[in-house]
Amino acid sequence: MVACLVLPVSAEKRSERKSLLDSDPNVVYLERTLKKPVELKVLKEAPVFSDTEGKVRLGTLKADQTVRLEAITDKVYRVRGQGTRDGIAGWVAPWAFTSTDPAFVAHLKQLYDRQIQVQAMIEAKKIAVGMTLDEVAQAYGKPTKTSIRKTNKGESGRWEFINYEEVKHYVTRIDPVTHEVYRQLSYVTREEKGRTDVEFENNIVTAIEESEDHQGGNVRIIVPPVMLGW
Repeated sequence: MVACLVLPVSAEKRSERKSLLDSDPNVVYLERTLKKPVELKVLKEAPVFSDTEGKVRLGTLKADQTVRLEAITDKVYRVRGQGTRDGIAGWVAPWAFTSTDPAFVAHLKQLYDRQIQVQAMIEAKKIAVGMTLDEVAQAYGKPTKTSIRKTNKGESGRWEFINYEEVKHYVTRIDPVTHEVYRQLSYVTREEKGRTDVEFENNIVTAIEESEDHQGGNVRIIVPPVMLGW
């Protein structure tokens, strides 16, 4: 008899919903972006939807409570809090919320625009001045070599990424029976193909030096992470 693991239907549905949410490239997930959770106060009751377009309504978000902000688009926020009947999580319009930061709507829009750029660059395995070291690591992986300098002004340093390629070396042989000439693999070496040096200050990339044979191209620059005021 072959043993198998059967998940409860509710667990399978939760897993499927989470997978669909995470697959949306137009959504910025704050738990991946910010170290500190963002909380908003609900000003008044608001409809909660399961989708960013507001097509499927889940219920109503209760007023006078503090909710956790989980994700954002350029138009709506995904929050988790208390509904009028039970706990609820879904997409709500920004007009329902307030914050200790009076410019929170504008700041979240800046954050969204930046992270959409960053997500696209990470997907394309590219980096830019203004990225954080964590974002560089997501795009390039672990650095080959690191150097860090700490001063009273903070921390600076350099990450070095070396790209290697395998080079096969052959020797020419003569078959003793047929006298035919053939090539035989002798050994394989790893040789440096290119190098990228990333300079940073206080976790933000300040300069990028590439030694690969690039044909033109400008240094890519994005704005540093938005400092949220709550």
